[in-house]
Parts: sequence; C-alpha cells; structure tokens
Amino acid sequence: MTARVLFTVLVCTVLAVGIGPVPPPPAGGAVKGVGMHELAGFTVGHLPEGVGGQVSDFHTEWGGVAFSSRVWERELPDGGYTVDLKLNVLRGERLGDLPSVRAFLSEYHERDAAAWDLRPFRHGAAAGHRTDGLVFWLVEPGLVVEVRLDPARFGESELTATALGVRRVEPAKRSG
Repeated sequence: MTARVLFTVLVCTVLAVGIGPVPPPPAGGAVKGVGMHELAGFTVGHLPEGVGGQVSDFHTEWGGVAFSSRVWERELPDGGYTVDLKLNVLRGERLGDLPSVRAFLSEYHERDAAAWDLRPFRHGAAAGHRTDGLVFWLVEPGLVVEVRLDPARFGESELTATALGVRRVEPAKRSG
C-alpha cells in the first residue's frame, strides 16, 4: 500500500469510528419529530403521510440570497432517491416585497415570470403565492419561506396543510 492510500484508509477509519454508526431511515416513512427540529427559525408541524424518511439539511447561497433547506427523500426501488418535500428559508435584501420575491424565485426556478401561473396564498397575515407543488410567502421584508411537495404523490390539500404547519419559532424559545 502506498502512503497516500494508507493515509486515506486511516482518515476514513478515524472518521467512521468518531462519528459512529448512522442509523438507517425508519421503515414506512419519515420520523415525525424530525420536522419539529428548528431550521433557521422555523419548524414544520405537519408532514404528509408517506413522505420519505431520509432527511437532510443544507445551507447554500444563490443570487445573493442565503438558503437554509431541509429535504425529505425516499429511496426508489432501483436504489436511487427522489425528493418528496423541501422546505427553504430564504434571507436576503433582494426579497424586500412580494413582486421581488416572485421575480427572484422565477429566476431561481428557471420559470418565465410573466407566464408563471401563480395563485394568491396567505399564511396568517403573510401574503404569498402557490402553484402546483409549490407555495411561498413573504414573512417580512428579506425573509421568505418556500415549501415544495412532489405533486405526483401529494395533492393540493397536503401542500396547504404542510405549508400552514410551518411556524416561526419565537426568539425566546429558539434552541442555541
């Protein structure tokens, strides 16, 4: 074995032992409590029945906007994965009002803003839009929540219930 291969094996072994075994996703669906863990100041109070149990969080930036994302995936029979549900919390100066949010998200999702069939949506006092499998609303200037649900598996009522189940965590109650 070369020194490089030996080093790689050693690093992987140390990481595997240090991290410990990662439990597999539960059979039969998502762990309901996973949605309740805070993501960028928000929790998810409703997950559709049958949503995938492979849950991951990501933090990225695109177009000057910071994204905090949680993704629920399920394994396909061929061994691949597909996304059932994605929650995005977006923060950025470009998101000052609802028309700006619509313009930003049409660019992000590569949609023609003029042809994008969006309908009004309300999350409490917050105004937003919805379309097949997607809901977004302006929480306050600079802060947007977006929920995407696979429309081939879940109906509009589940999209609505999931979106309305997203709640902002009060600063005093946030975990450190």
